Amino acid sequence: MAAALSRALKLPAGKKGSDLGEYDPLTQADSDDESEEDDLVLNYPRNGLGRDGCLGSGSSKLRGGRSGRHVGAPDEVQDEEEEEEDEWTDQLSRKGRDNLKGGQYWSHRDSGTGEDREGTGTSGSAGLGVHSAEAEQKRKRVKNAIRSAFFLVPLACATLIALLCAFLLPCQKAELEKKLQWEIALGDGGGITPPALALWDVDGDSVEDVLLGVTEGTNGTHATQRSKIYSAVAVCAVSGRVLWRKVMNESVMYIQCGLHHGTQPSPVCLIIGKSILMAVNGTTGKKLWLVVLRNIESRAVLLPDIQGDSVHDLLVATLPADETLDLSLTLISGLTGKRIGHPVPFNLTGQGKLIGPLLHETQIGAFYILFGLGNVQAISLQDVLFGALGRVPKTHSVGRKDMSWENLKKTNGSSFIHIYRGSEPVEFLLPLVAGLGNNRNSLDIVSNLNSTRSDWVLVYGTSTLSVLRHQDLHKAWTFSSAHIHSQPALGNFNNDGVLDLFVQHSANGIMTALIINGANGTLLWKAEFVCPRLVLEASAISTSTGQSAFLFWASDPIKTQRNVARATMAPGVAAAEPLIRKLFLIHPAHPTVLLQLSSTTDTAVTSAVSYLEHLKDATYITVSSRPMADSEPSTRIVESMSLRAAIKRGQIIQLGGGEKTEAAGKLAALEANNFFRRLTFKRQG
Repeated sequence: MAAALSRALKLPAGKKGSDLGEYDPLTQADSDDESEEDDLVLNYPRNGLGRDGCLGSGSSKLRGGRSGRHVGAPDEVQDEEEEEEDEWTDQLSRKGRDNLKGGQYWSHRDSGTGEDREGTGTSGSAGLGVHSAEAEQKRKRVKNAIRSAFFLVPLACATLIALLCAFLLPCQKAELEKKLQWEIALGDGGGITPPALALWDVDGDSVEDVLLGVTEGTNGTHATQRSKIYSAVAVCAVSGRVLWRKVMNESVMYIQCGLHHGTQPSPVCLIIGKSILMAVNGTTGKKLWLVVLRNIESRAVLLPDIQGDSVHDLLVATLPADETLDLSLTLISGLTGKRIGHPVPFNLTGQGKLIGPLLHETQIGAFYILFGLGNVQAISLQDVLFGALGRVPKTHSVGRKDMSWENLKKTNGSSFIHIYRGSEPVEFLLPLVAGLGNNRNSLDIVSNLNSTRSDWVLVYGTSTLSVLRHQDLHKAWTFSSAHIHSQPALGNFNNDGVLDLFVQHSANGIMTALIINGANGTLLWKAEFVCPRLVLEASAISTSTGQSAFLFWASDPIKTQRNVARATMAPGVAAAEPLIRKLFLIHPAHPTVLLQLSSTTDTAVTSAVSYLEHLKDATYITVSSRPMADSEPSTRIVESMSLRAAIKRGQIIQLGGGEKTEAAGKLAALEANNFFRRLTFKRQG
């Protein structure tokens, strides 16, 4: 009995009988069977308490307390559940160990005591396994996030760039097109005499700027020569603002740019008057050198480097005002502006305007100078150098003659090589090179090299057009027309790869525009306009189709005989009304329609086309004489216009001919309008 009470008193404090089953100390005291107690003690591990890592492997008080429990049916069910729980815990522990990378860690733990392995095998291992799985999942999530970022960030950047290209760049182009539309007044109109005009990028913005000869009156009077100020002005092509102004002592006849100067990284421009030739810095207008001559009659001709100073030299023609007709060729150093030797005189026979001088390079690399008065003749550059210096420099490129050309002297018994000599004087002689009309004032080496190796366009007798072959100096073909009053414009109207010629002639108040096939001299296109004679050259620029667009000034096209009668029979009425001149564009893709780009009452006196490579656009520069009110003298107006912007607002004009219905005419106009709106431009060449 005492032993039973002693065991009963070992029940842990705070535990009720319901927790350990019904416990009767009297019943327990009656039992002296120690084997039951031993069974309870031996069954202790089955209760799962010994596996609790937090309680340790041996708590004598807890074992003693649990030894008083009765083993009944509910306890057996509980024991089975605990066994299943133990098995699940063991599996989780094993999975946790397998997922860990530290094999040595688990080997170290397994080498410990059995109780340590048993105590940590369930709870500890399960905790590590769960944490390891969570860490692995976290690493996967981070890796997936990084991969997504590597994919999404470039995609977002590409989308942003696409949006910029789709929205911002067109806005910038539209803004630049607006900037290219400008107008500025510079000096007196000067009647219909065309002023000196050149195009060259002098401010480094990749857009060709405008250089112009200007005449201005002082003190509000224009009566005397002393009251006038002459200058050369450079105007920014993007904004129309004046970049620099160089005051001259005499009127400016020619402006040429592109001379490569070894000590000047900026472009070098030449300003040529009647008695002076000045080289200036194209960016600032600062004078570099000046040479004084008398009676200059020509532009400067770019020669090979004669002196060996790595700068190309120049040649100009002078013609005295007396009747001796002694034309002189003067050589000038491109580096210093000093004369090279003495002027070389030539006694010329003939009459008419001065032709040339032009530089030509034969097939074997020999250089010849072409010039004349009403005719065209040539002399070797070697002979010119010998006349100026008394010797021939040892430079290989200039110390050579072409015997196929020299043999022509024997046939005519002259000291000159006759290129053309006839009863009708020569009006124009120009190299058959694309874009020459727009860049004829250029001293660029590349463009001049192309010009010196080409055939020539020859206009003589005011109505005959021919192409001369440079190989044998024979005519390739001849085309006869009415009076041709302006230099032909060269471009590609058909697809044969040979430059075609746009010419104009006027008679009886009607201007006729013609495009002649450069390969054989046949007529490709013709249109007539109600317009008095305009001494204004047409322009040509290459387009994205591979063919050229031609731009010219005229009035309304003639479609019926009634218009012709009105133009020819009522000149007084026409003269009393303000004359509206219109700028037209013709493209070979739609030869039956014209695109009217602009109209004005000003008198256009000269024009030029400048190509904008980064915009695939071109600007059309017009110099006009605008009459002023109150008997004031006319004003010189310089205007710039983006061709693509002008095309967008242009008007389709149907030409006469054919039996098209009204519906067919509207369809043709719609197709032409869509074509012109997609048209872009490229560099001529």
